[in-house]
Amino acid sequence: MRPRTLSAPISWLLSSLLISGCALTPDSEPEPTLSPAAFETRIDQLEHQIALSCDRPEANAADQRQAEMLAELRDAGTTLRHLRGDIERLEQRGDAPKVVPAECNDELSATLSAKEMVGRSEWIGLPEVGTYMRARVDSGANTSSLSATEITRFERDGEDWVRFKLGLNEDDVVVDSVRDEWIERPIERRVRILQAAGSESRPVVSLLMTLGPIRETVEFTLNDRTHLNYPVLLGRRFLMDIALIDVAEDYIHPRPEFPGGRPASEAAEDEISDGDEEEG
Repeated sequence: MRPRTLSAPISWLLSSLLISGCALTPDSEPEPTLSPAAFETRIDQLEHQIALSCDRPEANAADQRQAEMLAELRDAGTTLRHLRGDIERLEQRGDAPKVVPAECNDELSATLSAKEMVGRSEWIGLPEVGTYMRARVDSGANTSSLSATEITRFERDGEDWVRFKLGLNEDDVVVDSVRDEWIERPIERRVRILQAAGSESRPVVSLLMTLGPIRETVEFTLNDRTHLNYPVLLGRRFLMDIALIDVAEDYIHPRPEFPGGRPASEAAEDEISDGDEEEG
């Protein structure tokens, strides 16, 4: 019996399989194993990466600060260039700095130096009456005012006169002998005073008054001021042309002295603050 031989197609298929070897190759490789040494190495790598990540915020802050400083430096450079340009333009124009000399107002200085400075409160003297009194200086009032009571009009030689006493309370400081003395003066005129409660007509008399070096005849309206702290109010008609007010000061000038009165050296014991007295 003749041995059996393979057919041509089968021989070709077997040859192809042997040459390619694909039929004998497995489908997937086996899972890699992790040795203890490789595990330790991987842990070290991860710790190094974490450390780098922790250091990064500081690096970012330093980078941000550096960027800010560069921006400020650029701004300063821009400003410097602008200033240099301004200087060059001024140099090209040839403009020299102009010095404006200060001008003294000699007229104003002379006017101020001719006036006497007075405080909010002052001692005044009434030589014709023979006493000193406390006075409040108030530029808000037009006329000056003297506290008076028992004001009586009468005629003398065809002229209008007035008789009155000084209107004083227990706290007012005067020469005691004048407290109940009658004072008679011709009426210069009458003024109408407007107040919240209405208006009233008051007589005006002239009296010689001293205040420090000032010695002037002053017009006073007569009205009862015994409910107020000061028996005398000096208004702006008196201040005009002769005095200025330093509202931060009181009793700049000494109290005048009169026979029967207290010495000027004791005036501080009788001085009061002007407070918030309301004048009328």
